[in-house]
Amino acid sequence: MVAQSGAIIRLSKEQIGPASEMLVEAFFNDAKLTHVLPDDTTRREQGRHIFAFHLRYGLNYGRVYATSPTLEGVAVWLPSDRSEVTFWRAMRSGGMALQNGLSKDAMKRLLAFAEEVDVYHKKHLPRSHCYLFFIGVDPRLHGKGYGGKLIRPMLDWMDRKQVACYLNTQNEKNIGLYEHFGFSVVEQVSLPGSGILHTGMIRNPRP
Repeated sequence: MVAQSGAIIRLSKEQIGPASEMLVEAFFNDAKLTHVLPDDTTRREQGRHIFAFHLRYGLNYGRVYATSPTLEGVAVWLPSDRSEVTFWRAMRSGGMALQNGLSKDAMKRLLAFAEEVDVYHKKHLPRSHCYLFFIGVDPRLHGKGYGGKLIRPMLDWMDRKQVACYLNTQNEKNIGLYEHFGFSVVEQVSLPGSGILHTGMIRNPRP
């Protein structure tokens, strides 16, 4: 997707562990993670399994970029035809390890949440596009431009290829940031299984 340069790097399999640890801290108080893992005494340990799975999935079916080898920030991008985590894709990406790393209740909540989110994703943008699965920045480094460093090269690539982009967020504070990069809110809805405010956003390519 993005030409290699000194700006960002492709994440390697060897970096999945430290990247997962950073992402747990970045999302520790996020609405989705606290819903799936409400016990903050076990959230870090189980959360690492969730992010390790997501990163392996991104490496298998999309692109995973980091700001640098020190992992100030990480983003996972997926083509829309690979964004749905099917059974076989999950198994290839470490689904058994994820299941073993989570409690039965946490796994059940994670699967239910993913199913609800997929419904709105398909509704909001049924045509071919790129999906920003998630982006996380070390909370100690917020406000230093690492999020933009991860996002801009991909958006430039999508403009050149005339590809739309979709994302969703469960954090209202992030909406303004994404609007700054050209995303527009298409719908906000309270997810029935969790009551979380879910926001779908689309960015159409610029000519």
